[in-house]
Amino acid sequence: MIFNLLIVFCAVPAFAQQNAVPVFENGEAQEVKAFKDAGKWIRHDLWVETDFDSDADGKMDRMHVDVTRPYQTEYEGLKLPVIYISSPYFTGVAPDVPGLFWEVRHELGNPPKERAHPEVKTIYKRPFISDSHIREWVPRGYIVVHSSSPGTGLSQGAPTVGGENESLAPKAVIDWLCGRREGYTSIDGNEKVEAFWSTGKVGMTGTSYNGTIPLAAATTGVEGLEAIIPIAPNTSYYHYYRSNGLVRSPGGYLGEDIDVLYDFIHSGDTAMRASNNARIRDKEMKNGMDRESGDLNDFWFGRDYLYQMGPMKAALLMSHGFNDWNVMPEHSYRIYKKAVEMGIPSQLYYHQDGHGGPPPFSMMNRWFTRYLHGVENGVENDAKVWIVRENDKHDKPTPYTAYPNPEASAVEFYLKGKAPAVGELNLVSYANQGTETLVDNFSFNGASLAQAEISNQRLMFVSPELKEDLHLSGTAEITIRLASSKPAANLSVWLVSLPWNSAKNAKITDNIITRGWADPQNHSSLRKGKPLKPGKFYTISFPLQPDDQIIPIGQKIGLMIFSSDKEFTIWPDPGTELTIDLEKTTLELPIVGGKEAIIRSFTKP
Repeated sequence: MIFNLLIVFCAVPAFAQQNAVPVFENGEAQEVKAFKDAGKWIRHDLWVETDFDSDADGKMDRMHVDVTRPYQTEYEGLKLPVIYISSPYFTGVAPDVPGLFWEVRHELGNPPKERAHPEVKTIYKRPFISDSHIREWVPRGYIVVHSSSPGTGLSQGAPTVGGENESLAPKAVIDWLCGRREGYTSIDGNEKVEAFWSTGKVGMTGTSYNGTIPLAAATTGVEGLEAIIPIAPNTSYYHYYRSNGLVRSPGGYLGEDIDVLYDFIHSGDTAMRASNNARIRDKEMKNGMDRESGDLNDFWFGRDYLYQMGPMKAALLMSHGFNDWNVMPEHSYRIYKKAVEMGIPSQLYYHQDGHGGPPPFSMMNRWFTRYLHGVENGVENDAKVWIVRENDKHDKPTPYTAYPNPEASAVEFYLKGKAPAVGELNLVSYANQGTETLVDNFSFNGASLAQAEISNQRLMFVSPELKEDLHLSGTAEITIRLASSKPAANLSVWLVSLPWNSAKNAKITDNIITRGWADPQNHSSLRKGKPLKPGKFYTISFPLQPDDQIIPIGQKIGLMIFSSDKEFTIWPDPGTELTIDLEKTTLELPIVGGKEAIIRSFTKP
């Protein structure tokens, strides 16, 4: 295979001129005219050899890498830092064919019928794996590097969806960028290529799976990875496909599981796919994912980056949406919290929308300027947390000293029943409430249940009307004492803002505050759930998704408890009854200003 080096500008001007260098103003890298001409950029690809053999062919896997850099790095001796993006998506994904996702219409605990395994039609691209980020960063004095993750595109190996090779692959590329590992001009040759143009300072970014890989690389502690900006990253595949012991789909992808994602990204060498499938998908994943119970096990534990953060030292700017129901907001918060505890330089940016959404470009620019170019711009003294308020634009976040808001404290709420009508959610406990029962029926979605005046399919408890805005910040937690009529049941909880806004232009924050799901069989442990004894009461406590939201004056807070969530859970036959002990079921809300704020909002004239 011929080394593909594209050099558009090939001659050094005869007249003397000052060499171009990066320029900084107000702590940010500026566009430099000499770096902006894309026709003069040097673009080429190569392969970096790793220390693993994930396709079991007896040879170390090589990762496909592309480079985009200013011509000054070739002719003027200029060395620049690198912004690096890695992905399993660059060269194609599986088609969305019928049967790709697992069937969700079956009884809990029963294995679903087998699903389809479509083949990815790979889009081979050389020498440009991707054009992402180059127009933003190359003119500002960075080199942009892309790589395809193991078993995708022209990278060798097998995808493992969170396995060790997906951390070691970007580590190997960073080692090459820092001069500690070999790169080659072809996938199987011996002609070497060096990153002589790299300063050895690397930053990573990306969204979703592409945002997971920077974190995966950072957990290896690799030298030279100075800063990462993960955007809506999946930080735990258990948290992505399960929830408190319950089999739960990511929002918008009902029936997806880790082996579905494996098939979706497996765009690598067609000659290796059958053996990769047999070893990874049909053995390791099939034996480990346990779609029947949803329990936490070693397979899932090994795909949780929170427990791999010990060596991590890269500065962290984390970005996420509070209403991301695909990769839910807990993914970023749990990593950010741990990074702060470890003393890693960290910032957190949250917005009020769904999946994706990077921090403002200026914020990213300051982060990379400080940690890749070494410019002392004081970014470490900036606000630690930035949150876009409900009606603000993404580039106008409000600064805070911490998340959750330091002025927030947990306030306990109690239930007063009126089923099948709407009961009360208030600050005083009610005696002699007894129990109320709901009947599972997946055919009613959450939005319709939240708007129903009368329903046997859910229990709804609503607060008094707010007389002033109420700021929630942090993680709500619910404790439910319940009995089931069957050995297994779904348990779903929504916190909603009422009255429900059904207008076409309604914002997601108009209705959904936060949500959570759990398996009552896992009331004692995520590791091992046990079948419920019908009619016996169990107590289960679990957090809802973290949030920071201002509920406006005139609204009411509604707690909705139901069983199967049509958008997220398995769909068992309707009819399972969940009986809730109202006096022993409570909700804790993190309220800025604490109990005094909610009392004021409930009682203000």
